Amino acid sequence: MSAAPLVGYSSSGSEDEAEAGDRVRPGAEGRSRGQSPLPGQRLPVPDSVLHMFAGTEEGPVDDSAQHGGRVRTFPHERGNWATHVYVPYEAGEEFLDLLDALLCHAQTYVPRLVRMEAFHLSLSQSVVLRHHWILPFVQALKDRVASFQRFCFTADQIKIYTNQEKTRTFVGLEVTSGHAHFLDLVAEVDRVMEEFDLSTFYQDPSFHISLAWCVGDARLQMEGPCLQELQGIVDEFEDSEMLLRAYAEQIRCKSGNKFFSMPLK
Repeated sequence: MSAAPLVGYSSSGSEDEAEAGDRVRPGAEGRSRGQSPLPGQRLPVPDSVLHMFAGTEEGPVDDSAQHGGRVRTFPHERGNWATHVYVPYEAGEEFLDLLDALLCHAQTYVPRLVRMEAFHLSLSQSVVLRHHWILPFVQALKDRVASFQRFCFTADQIKIYTNQEKTRTFVGLEVTSGHAHFLDLVAEVDRVMEEFDLSTFYQDPSFHISLAWCVGDARLQMEGPCLQELQGIVDEFEDSEMLLRAYAEQIRCKSGNKFFSMPLK
């Protein structure tokens, strides 16, 4: 005898539907407990079965509380990898001392500011790559930047930034020398982006090292006296001129949880 089919019922609440699973076919009365039901008889479906696949067709839940209140600029989708190209910046102890002084003062204006965990200078927007395009994309980047020499730059000008959606605010150190070298790198990265039909970098970019960030648009609180006072801390910090000079020695591409490094000559 074939097994009775599992049947789910609608949630309309009518007694006819609610009781349909309890009915037996004519002539079934008097059958003892434990005997097999007649062919075609409908049995009630346990709630655990009816709800075992609930919500499986929905996309992943993006809980901003799990990552500091940040909101994705594009929805997560299986097979899509957020990808970003940048020059990494290795922070030394003295740089972190300067950062602590800046953050302590900035928090008197915006207490919710938090320090960045890692430091870099962006060469691209954050774009979405399908998984099978990651390696070809990275190889194209390597080919484009293979002839570039490492170079020196200075980032010593405090500036306040927001992302495009104005959902996050950043305190950054803007590049004041070496800007042309970064533009040359961006031109090559943009060519790769165009090959893969992805968004190129911003027009007239302000290259910078982000130091701290917060949720929301905090420009009103931070531009003006706060900005001037932060710049004063930078200018008066011991050996800040030498401290804020650095070398761009490699380009890095982060795609999802994968990192790819491309050393400059």
